[in-house]
Amino acid sequence: MKFKKIPLYGAILASLMMSAGVFVSTAALAQDAAAVQPKANWYTKLVDVDFVKPQAVVPKIDGVMLVDSRPAVRKFDLGHIPTAVNIPDSMFDKLAPTMLPADKTSLLIFYCDGPECILSHNSAFKAEKLGYTNIRVYAAGFPDWIKNGNLHAVSVAHLKKLMDEQKPMTLVDARPKARKYDVGHIPGAINLPDSQFDKLAAEMLPADKAAALFFYCDGLACKLSNDSAAKAIKLGYTNVKVVPEGYPAWAKAYGPGPTASAAAAPAAKAPVMEAGKESGTITVASFERIYQQAPDSVHLIDVRDASEFATGSFKGAINMPVNSLEKNIDKLPTDKPIIFFCGAGGRSGEAHDMVKLYKPALKTVFLDAEIKWLKDGTYTIKGH
Repeated sequence: MKFKKIPLYGAILASLMMSAGVFVSTAALAQDAAAVQPKANWYTKLVDVDFVKPQAVVPKIDGVMLVDSRPAVRKFDLGHIPTAVNIPDSMFDKLAPTMLPADKTSLLIFYCDGPECILSHNSAFKAEKLGYTNIRVYAAGFPDWIKNGNLHAVSVAHLKKLMDEQKPMTLVDARPKARKYDVGHIPGAINLPDSQFDKLAAEMLPADKAAALFFYCDGLACKLSNDSAAKAIKLGYTNVKVVPEGYPAWAKAYGPGPTASAAAAPAAKAPVMEAGKESGTITVASFERIYQQAPDSVHLIDVRDASEFATGSFKGAINMPVNSLEKNIDKLPTDKPIIFFCGAGGRSGEAHDMVKLYKPALKTVFLDAEIKWLKDGTYTIKGH
């Protein structure tokens, strides 16, 4: 029998397996050998999913750090390996000194977007130059992680974005009710404690097995959300994700969430909307009192273009450009008053007038003011 030429280790393996009475095609062996061969400019200490999986567990293992080398907003936020930190390769020199562990013998596992992505290898070389001695690269990266059926993690920033865009989802707090959820939770989350998952899941989770489910608990020391997510997958849910940093990261980024006592107490009376000089307007002073004291009592709708909205806006605002408002007018919320705003008052006034024409029952006002937002989230506002 004439065999094709294959790499040495493949030939040895083939010989051993054939001697044991096992037939393995030379093509399969050649393909397997090629999969582990470093490419040009690759970091040579490579690992596979079987090596990474025991390291990507919660509670997070001391002395181990998974590093996602991809861009934050376009990649990491949307999906990453649980417990991984995000150090984009483009920002490695700036972020590594404060984000990498002080112990240079810590196990560092870099990954990015698969065999065609060089970012993880570039970062591994940089870490080596900083003196780290225990570095590996998971060259198959995040696509391989998901392909092998592992949990898909997202950041709290991505969760917030989905919530702001009012994307359909079921957000599940897997922590105990009285000691954790009632003390503070992410807005909109239901409480399904992992200890009661088998008992309550059927009545609390959506019937649609394709519905988006997001599980969280108390950060990288808490495994409840991972356990609940795995149970949901066993029940047949196909769109399950975890938010590993959980409520602590949410509270740090966006402030403490609602509590059981706050929900039980009567809602504080929102400041009165004071009409401005022009019909349909709200005074700047009145707006700022509402924005600071009772932002949940109104809907803030930014009618500027999406590119303008992306540079800064009021926290919690929805973007609905005035040019698209007419065709989306039925999507406007009806449960609370709407305050339209833009950068100078022209487009917000137009939005208000349009709603009064097509949906006069809706309560709307607009800000006739010059508004500028700064990169740090602050703003200046001056009424006309």
